[in-house]
Formats: sequence, C-alpha cells, structure tokens
Amino acid sequence: MFWTIPTLMTWTRIVAIPLIVGVFYAPLDGATRNLLATVMFVVFAATDWLDGYLARKLNQTSSFGAFLDPVADKFLVCASLLVLVHLQRADVFVALIIIGREIAISALREWMAQIGASKSVAVHMLGKLKTTVQMVAIPFLLYDGQLFGLVDTGVWGTWLIWISAVLTVWSMVYYLQKALPEIRARVQ
Repeated sequence: MFWTIPTLMTWTRIVAIPLIVGVFYAPLDGATRNLLATVMFVVFAATDWLDGYLARKLNQTSSFGAFLDPVADKFLVCASLLVLVHLQRADVFVALIIIGREIAISALREWMAQIGASKSVAVHMLGKLKTTVQMVAIPFLLYDGQLFGLVDTGVWGTWLIWISAVLTVWSMVYYLQKALPEIRARVQ
C-alpha cells in the first residue's frame, strides 16, 4: 500500500516543505510571499484530513500510511515553525516546546508500541485540540497581515501559537501520565 492515493497525499506534505520554505527566497514582494506560503500550508495541511478520510473510504489503510501520516504532519509543522522563528514571527521558546514535545511523544509512542502498550498513549482529544490550534496559528503567522481588513493575523497568530504551546505541554503531561504505570512496571 505504498502508492495508494491517501499515501501519495501524505507524501505531498513532505514535498511541500521545501516549497513553503522556498517561497521566502523567491524574488517576490513580502505580501505575495506571505500569501503563497499561507495558501500552500493550508492546502497541504488539509491533506492530513483528506488522506485519512480517503484511506478509510477507499479501504486503503496500511501500516505504512499509519506510520507516515504523523511523520509528515510533524515535518510540516516543525519546518513551518523554523521558518516563522527565522522570520521573527514566532518565539524560539515556543518552537522548542512544540518540537521538543513532538520528539518526546513520538519516542514514547514508539517505545510503548514495542512493549505492547500503545493503547495507553493513543491519540486523545487534547492532542487533537493542540494540533487544531497549531494549524490555525501557523497560517496566521505565515500570512502576517490584515485579513479582510479586520483581523491582524500576526497578533492572533502569536496568541494562538502561545496557546498551542500551553496545550502542547498539557498534552505531553497527559500522555506521560497515561504511560507512567507501564513505565514503572518496566523500570522496576
């Protein structure tokens, strides 16, 4: 199931990374760069929902797809955060919190899967909320302008990315607490 439609859509999120980064090196005016990066991020991020939907609808789910999907999401978010830090639109501390949590929880999930306890760190609503807030904050920060003449996306994006950082820590603590009984049992 390596070349299914859902898996190809997942691959597009990984391919999108140099495209989004490259926009900021293109000989375009700032507003055009911001708009292109924002549109690309939103389109590619939407494939996260769409590839899962299609995998279930077309009965094309696979172990490889289940592995690649969260990896692609993390690559896209982390690369976008690094661009935002470089552009001085996101605080490096926020990026460290978010990227550090992604690495820690991915490692925890891998370890829990190896010991047969992956259900204890299954995706929770708190993690989904964190992801949703991130997926709104990042395009707001990429756009960094007035939306419809009413919304200052830089201000809203900054608030949302900090809220996302708080949710990131909260969800990490939640997953660690869920895994703690298994960790204790294995360490003793």
